[in-house]
Amino acid sequence: MPHQPPEKRIHNFNEVALGLDLEGALHEAERCLRCKKPRCVPGCPVGIDIPGFIAALQHKDIRGSYQILKASNALPAVCGRVCPQESQCEATCVVGAKYKPVAIGRLERFVADCALGRGWDEAPQVNAQAQKRAAIIGSGPSGLACAGDLARAGVAVTIFEALHVAGGVLKYGIPEFRLPDIIIDAEIENLKKLGVDIRLDTIIGKLFTIPQLLTDMGYDAAFVGTGAGSPKFAGIPGEAYNGVFSANEFLTRVNLMRGHKQPLYDTPVGMGKRVAVVGAGNTAMDSLRVAKRMGAEQVTCVYRRSRRESPARIEELEHAIEEGIEFLWLTAPVEIIGNSAGWVTGMRCQKMELGEPDASGRRRPVPMEGSDFLLDVDTVIYALGTTANPIIAQTTPGLKVNKWGYIEVDENTGMTSLPGVFAGGDIVTGAATVILAMGAGKRAAHGMLQFMGIGQETQQETPQEV
Repeated sequence: MPHQPPEKRIHNFNEVALGLDLEGALHEAERCLRCKKPRCVPGCPVGIDIPGFIAALQHKDIRGSYQILKASNALPAVCGRVCPQESQCEATCVVGAKYKPVAIGRLERFVADCALGRGWDEAPQVNAQAQKRAAIIGSGPSGLACAGDLARAGVAVTIFEALHVAGGVLKYGIPEFRLPDIIIDAEIENLKKLGVDIRLDTIIGKLFTIPQLLTDMGYDAAFVGTGAGSPKFAGIPGEAYNGVFSANEFLTRVNLMRGHKQPLYDTPVGMGKRVAVVGAGNTAMDSLRVAKRMGAEQVTCVYRRSRRESPARIEELEHAIEEGIEFLWLTAPVEIIGNSAGWVTGMRCQKMELGEPDASGRRRPVPMEGSDFLLDVDTVIYALGTTANPIIAQTTPGLKVNKWGYIEVDENTGMTSLPGVFAGGDIVTGAATVILAMGAGKRAAHGMLQFMGIGQETQQETPQEV
């Protein structure tokens, strides 16, 4: 896969990975053994027929390959870019036992990109008079996947999105150099061609409630895919100083509000020249690399465990290192320092060492006595994960949530404690990957079709998460 060179890409927001050309895609497709019992398919949370789409590509039937992808995946151009294939389908590839596994994600991206703008998505033929109606709350990955499967089954689908654009975390949380807006918008347009209606600037729980959707507004079922958008902080002194952001706020200002296109867009970002990002997951990598592109002179990742324990994709971590990001492994913040005007001037940190494994299975970081030091920063960005937004639970009587505020569902159908109300994605599991959210959306769609009594003899089983 060709990439922009690091010294060039740190000055722009253009896509870093440039994609395979036809020759490269065909060469990579030929490496697939088309196993009779493929191990890659069970490794895919949405159950793509991986040998099938690659075989069609081998025969240069790109449209046929795309149709195989779309039968299981509503957003192949998105997943081909941000799905962690290396730990899922590619991790179980037979070829990978002796050589590099087949680059399934790159082939998925190639096929999906070839289909953009070609009109290969066909609307289903339905009987409008007998049509069932479903409401989808949230237009993130789980909501879009659920909507796509319902629409293909002939359901009239309406997506309600709180923001002014559709896409959820795909829009506000992932920078354009990793997932361009044009790709997200094209995938959403494909859903609209299936008949999906998207209503923006609509906050369920404020304008109207889920009980109203299922009674006064005439929907037969509803799916909650609102994600987990409330940020976490470390709870150390000084977090109220100006210059302290959550990664959600920082990335939203830059990505969704176009802060990276100043002065064309007059969006305040408020970032200084010496930036520290706390955390080492994919969101942390995005924040670090965005800060670099926004002109920060020094960008430092502060993580209390070692590189081995970093939850970020290897590719994203390596890209950050190539781009000159500094990493302070085995380091934890203990206090944010500020001046009398209320602005961040530094962060006191402490070195750590790894002890016994904790509940997550990773070795627990233990402070080293006398190891405190002061990091010279004027901006601190927290990328420590997120928690559930409580608005749906607060406005939906009888909806069961766990002690963390996440909605409880039946694992097989995605149905909540309320008949006809389903949920999936981060609002159920907590922060996870795009593809796992999509898998949850597909399972919920299958459960909703069962609930509405629609064409079960033609519905395929959706695989469980792996």
